[in-house]
Amino acid sequence: MPDQHTDEQTHPHHPRPRALRLGVAGPVGTGKSSILATLCRELAGELAMAVVTNDIYTDEDARFLRSAGVLPTERIRAVETGACPHTAIRDDVSANLDAVEDLEEEFGPLDLVLVESGGDNLTATFSPALADAQLFCIDVAGGGDVARKGGPGITGADLLIINKTDLAPHVEVDVAAMVADASAARDGLPVLALSKHDAASVAGLADWVRSVLARHRDGTLVPTDPGPMAPHSHGGDHDHPHPHSHS
Repeated sequence: MPDQHTDEQTHPHHPRPRALRLGVAGPVGTGKSSILATLCRELAGELAMAVVTNDIYTDEDARFLRSAGVLPTERIRAVETGACPHTAIRDDVSANLDAVEDLEEEFGPLDLVLVESGGDNLTATFSPALADAQLFCIDVAGGGDVARKGGPGITGADLLIINKTDLAPHVEVDVAAMVADASAARDGLPVLALSKHDAASVAGLADWVRSVLARHRDGTLVPTDPGPMAPHSHGGDHDHPHPHSHS
């Protein structure tokens, strides 16, 4: 079997890059696992895929995806970080890199590996050493002002998803205004209003992933770093930041 721990996988007649590594981050409860399941349902018929999930002490997200039947169960791996979720996606990514490379070695060549962060706050971002591109997820149930709060995930991720738009009437959120606020905060970077029940928005998400994969394959995708961890707190309290930062 060829060595798939290098950036190039040997393929008969057609060298191809290693799998695109797409990071998915966002606060607890915003629907990250649901987004992964949606992407697997949309793309697994055309792409060879695998998933790595991150939880602090459990494999809850991995078990959710396995039970959803969106991929063969052996292609879904769990990393138990044992610490703040951002630690394993930014500070020390070795456990996640090992999981990704093990999947590529066992099931490669793969086209796409999704890496889901454990639920953190608005500051969580992936190291470019782990993710080639990253999307950040917020949701309407968190409040219409969330996008205006900023943070590296909101302002700098390759794609910002405003999730669960079908709930907007029930939580009195104006989705169009929330998208406008997000777009202003992101200086032209894309924003997607998403509901898993809305076929057009799901298709838009799948098309965005296809476009990133195409850039990865032709060598024009350059991983960017949305920025270092900002001062932050845990438990959803963003108004009283933790006294130190993580970089």
